[in-house]
Amino acid sequence: MKASELREQTVEELQDREKELAEKLFALRLQRVTGQLESPAKMREAKRDLARGLTVLRETRDSTKE
Repeated sequence: MKASELREQTVEELQDREKELAEKLFALRLQRVTGQLESPAKMREAKRDLARGLTVLRETRDSTKE
């Protein structure tokens, strides 16, 4: 998901998305350890999506504090 799309979401939606992506990343790590991960690119994509979401969430929180 692009950052511009994330910026249109509410804080609650961003927090839900963060939780969802963290769980997805955890599941992918388990798959990697057990040798069941089909595509390592999925981990990279999940990490980047999580980081992008956290960045937008911080931006949103900081802008509401001002």
